[in-house]
Amino acid sequence: MSKFGAMRQQRAERTKVEPSASDPAIESAAPVRSAARQGKKAVSAYFSPEVSRGLNVLAAENGTTLQALMGEAIDLLMRQYGKHPFGER
Repeated sequence: MSKFGAMRQQRAERTKVEPSASDPAIESAAPVRSAARQGKKAVSAYFSPEVSRGLNVLAAENGTTLQALMGEAIDLLMRQYGKHPFGER
């Protein structure tokens, strides 16, 4: 190993820091989920921008959220197919 290679290796070993288990930077790297999302899974689909815009306008006009509208739509679909609605909103 050359003189410079040995110096680089020594410098790397001196500056090498092992993260501790109580390091706040490590703890904050974990994803934080709201309590409302605990134990739930995302269900998504892709539609045209017009459909997205229309649903968002409908939600705004009715003072509700897109998630609540989607829950209502899923309940209606379940009833249409003779299944028990989930009632999640």
